[in-house]
Amino acid sequence: MSPPVVLDVELVEPRQLITSCKQANSDFSDWLSEQFNRGGDIRELLHQRCQYVDDLLQQLWTHFELNHTPVSLIAVGGYGRGELHPHSDVDLLILSLKTLTNEQSDKVSQFITLLWDIKFDIGHSVRTLKETISIGKDDITVATNLMESRLLSGPDDVYEQLQLAIEQPDFWPSSDFYLAKRDEQIARHDANNAFDLEPNIKTCPGGLRDIQTVGWIAKRHFKTTIIEQLVQHGFLSQEELDQLLNCQDFLWRMRFALHQTAGRPEDKMLFNHQHDVANAMGYSDENQLAVEVMMKQYYQQIREVAELCEMLLQLFKREFLGRIKTLDVCIMDENYQRRGHFIESTSDDLFDNKSEIITLFLNVAKDKEITGIYAPTLRQLRFARDNLSAPLCDDGQCRIAFMSIIKHPDGIRALSMMHKHGILGRYMPAWQKISGQMQFDLFHAYTVDEHTHRLLKNIDRFSQPKYKDEFPLCSVLIHTLTKKGLLVLAAIFHDIGKGRGGDHSELGALDALEFGRLHNLNEHDTRLIAWLVENHLLMSVIAQRRDIHDPDVINSFAKIVQDETRLAYLYCLTVADICATNNKLWNNWKGSLLRELYFYTLRALRRGAQGDVDAEERITEYKTKALHQLHTNDAFYDKHAVEELWGYFQDDYFLRHTPVSIAQHCDLILRNQPPNKPIIAIFHNANKTVSELFVYTQDMTNLFAKVMRVLGSKNVQINDAHVMATTGGWALDTFNISEHDGQPIIDERRIKSIVQTLTKSLTQKHFKPHNNRRIARRTKQFKVPTRISFINCDHGEHTLFELVALDMPGLLATVGDVFTKFKITLHNAKITTIGERVEDFFIITDKDENSLDQEQQNTLQQALIIAIEKLNR
Repeated sequence: MSPPVVLDVELVEPRQLITSCKQANSDFSDWLSEQFNRGGDIRELLHQRCQYVDDLLQQLWTHFELNHTPVSLIAVGGYGRGELHPHSDVDLLILSLKTLTNEQSDKVSQFITLLWDIKFDIGHSVRTLKETISIGKDDITVATNLMESRLLSGPDDVYEQLQLAIEQPDFWPSSDFYLAKRDEQIARHDANNAFDLEPNIKTCPGGLRDIQTVGWIAKRHFKTTIIEQLVQHGFLSQEELDQLLNCQDFLWRMRFALHQTAGRPEDKMLFNHQHDVANAMGYSDENQLAVEVMMKQYYQQIREVAELCEMLLQLFKREFLGRIKTLDVCIMDENYQRRGHFIESTSDDLFDNKSEIITLFLNVAKDKEITGIYAPTLRQLRFARDNLSAPLCDDGQCRIAFMSIIKHPDGIRALSMMHKHGILGRYMPAWQKISGQMQFDLFHAYTVDEHTHRLLKNIDRFSQPKYKDEFPLCSVLIHTLTKKGLLVLAAIFHDIGKGRGGDHSELGALDALEFGRLHNLNEHDTRLIAWLVENHLLMSVIAQRRDIHDPDVINSFAKIVQDETRLAYLYCLTVADICATNNKLWNNWKGSLLRELYFYTLRALRRGAQGDVDAEERITEYKTKALHQLHTNDAFYDKHAVEELWGYFQDDYFLRHTPVSIAQHCDLILRNQPPNKPIIAIFHNANKTVSELFVYTQDMTNLFAKVMRVLGSKNVQINDAHVMATTGGWALDTFNISEHDGQPIIDERRIKSIVQTLTKSLTQKHFKPHNNRRIARRTKQFKVPTRISFINCDHGEHTLFELVALDMPGLLATVGDVFTKFKITLHNAKITTIGERVEDFFIITDKDENSLDQEQQNTLQQALIIAIEKLNR
């Protein structure tokens, strides 16, 4: 089917021109979309879009009688290269020998204005030949655009002079051009992570820009016009070229579909586009979400591109700069040497012996100077890797070399390079299954394999002195582990079961057992790795979603952990895991929770696995320290007055607050006796590194909901809530709060605003805080069914339940309203936001301070689900 014919603008009256051009654009776009949806060849579609734009621009150029002037219309950049996606910029250079006359300038202005009017995304410049050459010499971006120019209309001689000037060696010498494009790429890669779950498919490592960079460098040096010519110059084999072009076609199709879906020049694969892009590319939800299948292929493609481009840029560097400085060679053994910072094989057929594939990386671990693989060796490795007929772990010598990497102090650096070049997947089939595996949520910021890779690097950081302040406890514990390699193996297997269906922790534990037995690990070490994998989420769940001040919670956890060695391994794995999940997940609040859990559990273990944590002893200790803290303050309080106040407080209060916090609370209450209005303050204790909101007021209906509504209106992140009543009829509530980036709330004006609004809410009967917050753009793409799960506990004084729901404004206030309606007393809450969903934990009783029976639980469950679903509409 042929594309629609571009209108003949000469037959269109001026007043109809804009309308006719818009209609022609719309008709062509519809036709192009139809061809794409039918599976049309992407290269041909991009060519046809360029041809359509060429024809239209040439007609409009003639319409404004610019074809009779000494002015040239030139396509540059991607348009000049012949790659125009549905909403790509149309980059134009309007070139002349001399400055335009007023008449010429007016016509050019009318031409450009019309292009804007018909909604073309135009990037244009109007320059003389001299200006163009001068700017091109100073600006690498302009120079690159000019190298890809095509004459659309105008005098040939002006364009030929431009081409002649560009081809001169002094315009941009090959070596200078290479260095400039390399530096551009380094900066671009630093700003874009390849394995983000919302990647920029153009600028991320392994993206389209990397392929273009290779083409630009080749064009500058070899005067090539297409990347295919790199084969005849010996820089690519035909097979490597086919791989690169197949990757390019995939990325082109994805970008084409993304432009269609977004309706604009969008290159970032945002969550709200991914479903539609996957459907446009022909993926469907079957055993796995269509978007996850598509993105997995995407991540595998960009890894291939990144590796090929790394190899090519190395070869280019040797071609352009090798004559300037030869890399030093250091002999490592009979098979390997270090050339500069690259490892190099000394034999062309070395990898015919499969074990040498792993030995290569063992040598990387042994030499800290090595940062990469020399290009010819990388080519050998790629060939050997892609022609393997069985997993490398089936080979006994490979297993010996791999375990040597695991045990080596610098083995993680070698594992990182194995991951980069796809060797981990060739060693372990289970790793191959998670390669590029995404999880379509807002919690996990990276693919499963990249997350694990980052976890391994975090473990490596624990041993480095420069990270001691960031990971104070881990930096101590890592040196107490007798076999750090067991932690490394637990990290490798902790998420390896994802994407298979079933509990990934259990599947990973089974894989770990099989691995240990295959690699002749002793039974104790094998079972320790499997236990860590199976329980790798446990410590995080206990710290963030359970009451760690409850002795029963600590003792139950201690019984599972069993000994101090397991506790140390599990703590290091947990911290590394959280920090590797996304850049915003780890904060000082989570760090303090995990440290508290570690030390509480350590104390329980040292008293005996079955022993109780002595609550009375801790209460006495905290009271003594708090009293001392009060006496060191400027104001002095009589001990009897303090003890009288404490007499109204429940024991739980002293278990849940530090001596410093207890002293701060008491100081506020005693200074404001008798209180005639709510006492509200926000503290920032350096050792907690989060802020604490303190509310002391006459107990009232819907107190929790009112506080939540105010904090929600102020866009405050709530991490924890301790809600308790004194025997004197006062509510003594504390909330650990922070900004949404995890930082404490320390701005005085912000603190004052929160306190004032909260005071109004608690003292004015009909006051409601103004709240215009809406569900975030990214969150809207997800469906999280509301789920209420009641938790059985040994003691029946309280009822515990978990709430899982979509994270949305007003959620906690709605929960509070339901509590009020059913006369539920809230004692404690753990508020946990995990990407697009919340997983909150509540400890409650009925109005008589009794646990809820089954009927009450069912009633509360239904009421909460109905209220939350209503909020979500």
